Amino acid sequence: MAAARDVVHALADAGLTVATGESLTAGLLAARLADVPGASAVLHGGVVAYQNAVKTGLLGVPEDLLARVGAVDADVARRMALGARAALGADVGVATTGVAGPEPHQGRPVGTVWLGLAVPDADASALDVLGGERDGAATAILLRLDGDRAAIREATVAAALRALTRLLAGRGH
Repeated sequence: MAAARDVVHALADAGLTVATGESLTAGLLAARLADVPGASAVLHGGVVAYQNAVKTGLLGVPEDLLARVGAVDADVARRMALGARAALGADVGVATTGVAGPEPHQGRPVGTVWLGLAVPDADASALDVLGGERDGAATAILLRLDGDRAAIREATVAAALRALTRLLAGRGH
C-alpha cells in the first residue's frame, strides 16, 4: 500500500494522470492504485485486456503483431501502454503482459513478464531512468519472476509501482 500511496501522491504533485492496460494482472494494478484515498484525482481507469481481441479492439495492439510474436512481448507491452494512455486520456500508461502459470504460454516460461510504460512525447526522455527496450515515448521492461500464479501477479504489480516511482522521480517531480 505504501508504494501505491507514493505513486498516487507523486502523480498528484506532478499534475499527471495514469491509466492501465492489464493482461497478466487483470486489474490488480488499477485496484492497488484505487485503494489509495485521493486516487480519483490521478487514476483515469484501466482496461483488463486478458484476451487478444481486447488488446486489439480497445488498446490498439495490431492483430498481425500478436499473431507474429504472441502477447508476451516487448512491443505488445509498449503498444498496450500507449493504447491505455490514449483510450483513457491519461498522461501515463502502464501495461502488464506475461505468463503467470502454471504452464508456459506461447513458448515463454512461467514468470516471463513485460511491463510497458508510455508517456507524452515531450516527456519521453524521462523513460531513460527505467532502461528496458524503449521506442519513442514508450518502453518495455522485462521481468523474470519466480513463484506461483498469485506471487507472479503480485510481484508484477510491485514492479510496476516501482517503475512508476522511478519514472516520476526521473521527471524531476
